[in-house]
Order: sequence, then C-alpha cells, then structure tokens
Amino acid sequence: MAFNPLAEQGIPLEKQIRNWSELNVEPFDKRDVHPYTRARVIVMNGIEAESILFSHQFARNTDNWAVKRQLALVRRVDQQQQKAVNWLLPGDQSVLETTLAYEQVAIDLTAWLARHEPNPYLRQVLNFGLLEDFDHLYRYANLIDLVEGPGRVHEIVGNLTEVMPGRPTIAQHRHPYDEVRRHYDLHTVDPLSRLHAMTIVAAEQQTMNFYMNVGPTYVPPLARGLYLEIAEIEEQHVTQYESLLDPLESWFQRELYHHYNECYLYWSFMNDEPDPRIRKLWELHLAMEIEHVRVAGEMLRRYEGMEPAELLPVELPEPTRFEANKQYIREVLKAQVGLTAVGLDFVPLVSLPADARYFKYQAAVNGGIEVPSEAVIERHVEKFGDDFRLTTEGPHPIPALRSRAHDDSQDVADEAEE
Repeated sequence: MAFNPLAEQGIPLEKQIRNWSELNVEPFDKRDVHPYTRARVIVMNGIEAESILFSHQFARNTDNWAVKRQLALVRRVDQQQQKAVNWLLPGDQSVLETTLAYEQVAIDLTAWLARHEPNPYLRQVLNFGLLEDFDHLYRYANLIDLVEGPGRVHEIVGNLTEVMPGRPTIAQHRHPYDEVRRHYDLHTVDPLSRLHAMTIVAAEQQTMNFYMNVGPTYVPPLARGLYLEIAEIEEQHVTQYESLLDPLESWFQRELYHHYNECYLYWSFMNDEPDPRIRKLWELHLAMEIEHVRVAGEMLRRYEGMEPAELLPVELPEPTRFEANKQYIREVLKAQVGLTAVGLDFVPLVSLPADARYFKYQAAVNGGIEVPSEAVIERHVEKFGDDFRLTTEGPHPIPALRSRAHDDSQDVADEAEE
C-alpha cells in the first residue's frame, strides 16, 4: 500500500514525551522471540542512535538558537524512542548472544539492501562488506561455542542464517586510504540508494560502538582479542559506508532525510512484525516520526527556501525486510571472496604488487604473537576436533574453505582467482 509521510497526520510534537513507566518496556523473551524480531530491534536502536548523534553534531555546527531549540526537542523524543527500543533487549541475554544477533543483522540486512540496490557501485560496496560480516559471525559463533557451550548459536540465529567462513577476517585489515568509497550524487541519486546508505551507516556504526564498549568486559584474553580485532573492522565498515553519502547535502536536508528514513524503516518493520506488542511500538514510533518529518520540513522551508516534497519521493519505496539470504550469500562468496579494496575500487587480492600498502598494513597489524580471529578457530579445533558451522545448503561454495580441521585462509584468494 502506498505511504507518503508528508501526507499523513502524526502525533503532535508536544504530546510525544513519555513517562518512565512507558519507556521501561517489558523485554522480549530471548527463548521465544523470532530471530528477525530481535534483528529489527537492533536495527532500530542503531537508527535512532544515528539520528541522535547527527542532531548533536548539527547543534554543534549552528549558532541559530531557534534551530538548536527545535533540534533539542526532537532529539529528546528520539532519545526516548531509542530507550524504548533498546530496552526490549532482555538482561539475561549474554553479550555474546547479542553479538551473534548483531552479526545476523549485518548479514541479512546488508544482503537485502544489496539485492535491492539500484546503483551498481553501491551494490558492490554492500556485497564487499557482506562477506566480511559473514566471517565475523563465524568467528563469534566459534567463540560462544567455546565460552558458553554448545547450542547457543542456533538459539540466536535459528536456521535463517548459515554460519561458515566468509572473507577471512585476517585478510580484511586494509590501509585506511583503501576504505574510502565514491559517494553518490545528491542530484541524481535514487531515493532508495540514499535510504540504503543511511541505514547501513547507522547499523554498522551501532555495531562498532557496541564492540568498542563491550569488548574489554570479558575476562578470557581470546574473547577480548576477538572483539578488539573485529571492532576495528567495523570501524573500517563505517568509514566505507559513510563515504557513500554526498557531503554537499545540507544539514537541514540531512535532518529531513534522517527522519524520513526512520519513517521508512518503522513502516517497513511494522508490516512484518509477528509480535503484536512490538508491532504497536513500531506503529507508535512511526506516528511520531511522521511529525518529525513535518518539523524537519518546516526548518528546511524556513531556512533554505526549499519544499520537502522537492527532495522526497511521492511515496515510500518497497519495504526493507528481513528474510533468509542463503543462496544469495553463497553466490557472492563464490564470486567475490578473493577481492580486496584499492582506493575507490575493488580488485582481486592476487593482483596486488608485492609492495602494495595492503601488505605493509597487514604486516603491521597481524605481526604479533597471534591473530585473534585465527586463534579462536584454532582453539575450537584443539578442543572439539573441528570448527563450529551451521550449514543447511550444502558444503561451502569455496573448496579451500571446506576443511573443518585446519585453517586454509591463505589459500582462499588463490583459489577464488582461479
């Protein structure tokens, strides 16, 4: 059904502040919740956090007190939305369980966005990051199997997302120069591409911040090391995805786009949400964000003389959905596992010259006693005789990654090139 936030009536802004009892929501039951309900909660937490952080930066870059006040009011409501969403996560869900859910989000959200992305370059950027997050799930799955015991992985991801090696994490560390991508053009970009870029920036930023904060809370050095290493890859991903945004979009335009994207995602998720209580929360927040779009549109009109309808499509695009992407991921794995980045583009790793900055950076960060992402697999093999995997669609599409008793990461690039 067509939906245009500009044509809808939201909840007046002055009526949106909620009390503590309304915000201190009952968490879902981690044993009964659908994996994609958990995923939607994680995504919307990241989307709200991004909107809040952007609003703070906007406020720090304007001396207009009327704008600062308006931003502060809308931001306070966004803060309450973030609390209500994030407080759905249960306290008895361990950090590692939540981590697996974060990586499932990264995999199935990125795969969906890539599958529906109209811009070929943006689609390639998404596919590149997809294979790296896919490998992160594999590393964390082996860690939780070691630390918390068997059965934990399936309880979180179900049979919806496979667990097996992607582009090996050890090979993902690249020089910062090679994480910057080509941005879209604000005048010609498909509105869906903008929504995709903003969504993936917010999701990856939330993951980066989560790992940065929870990593040192673990006692085992193996766990601390894995969070340390993967948190840095998530920083690379944020750098990659944020560079897709056109920097010539104004602060007022970007404020409008943030709330429009929130409308889009709340609308998308409420259509698929099986939990009636959580669906009502998505519906409530959608009604609030319709008003936020109106308010942002008024600021755009007042301070830049531009109508919001000039920037926004006449209706929301087809909804973003969580669904299994197993065959798509296998196809991307088979075609792109051996790629790396050089400047703005992606090339086969085997095509790099011996003096490429990639190898110098690899030597710098991987030159210690051990690489945590490799060590966690080695420890699992030592303890159980093989690594942990959850494969429902057959053997790994890359023969060099089929062995479960030893690590063949160094052979992946050669085989993919062949």
